[in-house]
Amino acid sequence: MKSNLLNNVSRSFHQVGFQLKKHSPAILVGAGIVGVVASTIMACKATTKVNDILEETKDTVEKIHKCAEDEELIASGEYTVEDSKKDLAITYTQTGLKLVKLYAPAVALGTVSIVGILASHRIMTKRNAALGAAYAAVDAGFKSYRKNVKERFGDRVDYELKHNIKAEKIEVVSVDENGKETKETQTIDVMHDEFPHSPYARFFDETSTMWQRDAEYNLMFLRQQEAYANQKLRSEGYLFLNDVYESLGLKKTKEGQIVGWIYNEKNPVGDNFVDFGIYDIHRRGSEERRYFVNGYEKSILLDFNVDGNIWELMP
Repeated sequence: MKSNLLNNVSRSFHQVGFQLKKHSPAILVGAGIVGVVASTIMACKATTKVNDILEETKDTVEKIHKCAEDEELIASGEYTVEDSKKDLAITYTQTGLKLVKLYAPAVALGTVSIVGILASHRIMTKRNAALGAAYAAVDAGFKSYRKNVKERFGDRVDYELKHNIKAEKIEVVSVDENGKETKETQTIDVMHDEFPHSPYARFFDETSTMWQRDAEYNLMFLRQQEAYANQKLRSEGYLFLNDVYESLGLKKTKEGQIVGWIYNEKNPVGDNFVDFGIYDIHRRGSEERRYFVNGYEKSILLDFNVDGNIWELMP
């Protein structure tokens, strides 16, 4: 009970953080626009006070010039030309500082607002680049696969694999008007349920920093990481594929920072759990999986049941 409560609190906290991160470009742009408008208003209000500062400076300068032109003061040595130059320098410096202080809030707010808008642009640029890379990776892999199939097996096999069908021969019995039966063999297209590997599949082998030359250890490690990924998903409410790659000692990918899993008890958008595909016997390579699980093979091709682009799937 306590564990479920902590998970719910943790998940709510992380989901709020995710929502802020997800909508950060819109938030930054909105805040930037408001900030620019506010800084303009502040600058206009500050301008109304400029005349008072300039008038005060003008009066002070006139007094300094008047004293500098007073022959009695100059003759007595009480106020020299050098004194008047110093006073003028101090007056102009103080006037400049007053003007800076007057406009500083507006300038600072305007600068922060522009930085926020530029930051929003950078975030969207990175996300668009990642989305483009994810699409390009899938598209390139699919086109390369189809090209190889066509070159080796021809267009017919490419068609069957693309549409997940297989041509099979069946025997059809027909009866004519005299009641005579005739049997003939026909070829029809039959759809099959076997799924190919996804573009996010990765080999857990020597290329991983966590792989060991011990089949039992590798199986135990993968099961533990799968359990940890599910716990993290339930705790935080979302999980990126790159987080899983990293935990398995695999290199992160651009598409891995977009696709992943969403956990939602009331309205599931996917399976609501992370599956590495270790025990999936319905996918290609089921024999290799059996060898790995039974301890005869030290490496395995993992295929992950990601829900898709979680930036878009997160409610």
